[in-house]
Amino acid sequence: MVKNIYDFEGKSMGKKMKKNTYTGIRTTAIHAGEGPDPATNASAPPLHMSSTFVSEEAGGFSAHDLTEDSPWLYARWANPTVSMLEQKIAAIEGVEEALCTASGMAAAAAIFMTFLSSGDHVIVSDVSYAGVAELARDTLPRFGIETTFVDMSDLEALSEAIQTNTKLIHIETPVNPILRLTDIKAVKKIASKAGALLSADCTFSTPIGTKANELGIDLIMHSATKYLCGHGDAVGGVIAGSRSLIGQLRLEAGIHHGGVMSPFNAWLIARGVSTLPLRMEAHQKNAMALAKWLEKHPNVSDVKYPGLQSHPQHDLALTQMNNFSAMLSFQVGDEAKGKALANKMAAKLEVIHYAVSLGHHRSLIFWMPTEDLVNGSFRLTDSQIKSYKNFAGEGIFRMSVGLEDVEDLILDLERVL
Repeated sequence: MVKNIYDFEGKSMGKKMKKNTYTGIRTTAIHAGEGPDPATNASAPPLHMSSTFVSEEAGGFSAHDLTEDSPWLYARWANPTVSMLEQKIAAIEGVEEALCTASGMAAAAAIFMTFLSSGDHVIVSDVSYAGVAELARDTLPRFGIETTFVDMSDLEALSEAIQTNTKLIHIETPVNPILRLTDIKAVKKIASKAGALLSADCTFSTPIGTKANELGIDLIMHSATKYLCGHGDAVGGVIAGSRSLIGQLRLEAGIHHGGVMSPFNAWLIARGVSTLPLRMEAHQKNAMALAKWLEKHPNVSDVKYPGLQSHPQHDLALTQMNNFSAMLSFQVGDEAKGKALANKMAAKLEVIHYAVSLGHHRSLIFWMPTEDLVNGSFRLTDSQIKSYKNFAGEGIFRMSVGLEDVEDLILDLERVL
């Protein structure tokens, strides 16, 4: 694990916190952004649900008047509990600042709508979270933004897609749901040459798995609903990066668009982030054991997990992932077999939940037929469909491996496979 020293100051209840310097990722996850409550000396961070704050002096009414030293005024502009989480995530990512949003989709929309204008061009991974794919394909063109979808593992295709008006390249690694990887350093070189920003959805890999800032990502995005929260009980998103870029996002997306995170969700997610390093160690251990077991199962035709040597991009995973996370996919043959097994899972699984979403302490699994995705959310070209099927065949079971005893997970799958 690469060690980083995080050095920043944050506000708590209108006061400056002590300057904190941490060298370990576990210490950072627990203590960054936090401090004893100055009103009560409570050790645990308080929850501030107030939508407004009493002003002690006359000041400007516009958000444009805000500075780093401004007191708390209104929760859409800034809230102590949300700020605590933002500081914690920025420290873990090794960047200057972070902005929390109402959901992962709000984070993606914030990036697109802050850094793109009518006449601009954006390149988006051809396979990504379905909501992001649909936003880029169906919504952005209505605002005069040109979109191109590229298999980001094909660097030649990415280079050919660059235009003079390309302002942003948006990647996802590993991609949802097929676990194909993107060479971040190689894509960064292409983006830099084009003068474009590089944003990345790192939800699958987490800040523990991918040191996105060190690899050159300008805007690091997560659906905080998933691994950052870790317990499946709060919805949120986050974008981390430089003070300049996050400042633009805070004004445009946070204040003007208003898609901010609630204090209660921030409090829940911060609690989850505090145990993220330990959880990801356990997640990876379970996922690796389960992936190896599935590879040997006679009714499983293919398994994709970046930590397996059989993954076609395993060497790339070794160079840019410190933790392989806990997302895996497997195939059982054709679509008919997959659908039949999905129905069986929904009826008979006892430990694993047959449900969408991912990154929870509970294991989740869901059937994803290829035809539905390539012709629906993704609408891929013939060559892109071929690349997709190399990873997904006629359909995959996407599994988010939880923190249960792996022996119980194996027994649960064995009863349906």
